[in-house]
Amino acid sequence: MESIGICGAGTMGRGIAIACLQAGYRVLLYDIRSDILRQAEAVISEQLQKAEVKGKLPAPASELRQQLVLVPILAELIPCDIIIEAIVENRSAKQELFRALESLGVAPETIIATNTSSISITALASVLHHPERCIGLHFFNPAHVMRLVEVVRGARTSEETLQRALNFVERLGKTPVVVRDIPGFIVNRVVRNYYNEALRMVAEGMATVQQIDCLLRSAGFPMGPFELMDLIGVDVNLEVTRSIYEQHFHEPRFAPSLLQQQYVDAGLLGRKVGRGFYPYESK
Repeated sequence: MESIGICGAGTMGRGIAIACLQAGYRVLLYDIRSDILRQAEAVISEQLQKAEVKGKLPAPASELRQQLVLVPILAELIPCDIIIEAIVENRSAKQELFRALESLGVAPETIIATNTSSISITALASVLHHPERCIGLHFFNPAHVMRLVEVVRGARTSEETLQRALNFVERLGKTPVVVRDIPGFIVNRVVRNYYNEALRMVAEGMATVQQIDCLLRSAGFPMGPFELMDLIGVDVNLEVTRSIYEQHFHEPRFAPSLLQQQYVDAGLLGRKVGRGFYPYESK
């Protein structure tokens, strides 16, 4: 396995690309938007240069950069050994992409992986003629830094696919944890309470955003819930919550927050746009 295809050049796709380049893989990065590809190229080059200065690269940044290929056409990913989907957190969009990949002639032995953080792998794989080659690889943001990867086996994922995926994650220098195909898997299911209770307390006027983040940092958490939502993307976080809520048949404890919806409606999406629960430098 030497060639990795990544669908989606947003925050997660870029991070996964960097991790793969650092591990010595050739990376083909696809996005439907050329401007997003150009942004990704700049970010990846910058991050590789920073890592080189810190002595964290196995080869010069310029050499690793040469292994990155930006592709505007999905069909160019067909020869890859593994294709990782990192597009919007939407079941229909991901399934449409999976159908397109198979219709273009992806070999049956090619792994089709998804970076979904909450959607059922079994459901996504149901549109494939070869669902046995589909698996979840849930990286965490920033993907090139965070070591944990949830490896999610769907109902029809083969043992061979699982073992190849585990070997791939380990070669990235990351820690794979095999988890069940349940809504939100482990991390995102557990952390819903961290976000939702904090949002509820602010909405009810029990505490401010700053108070909650400050207190939880003081208690030993690396980031408060609102800082973390700003980092992830307030809209992305809301979509994950909504997905888990719907898959649990609207169980009240997973209900999305009206306050968070209002922030999304107002375009206050976090660091990526310069303002979320906190203001940031203009983008």
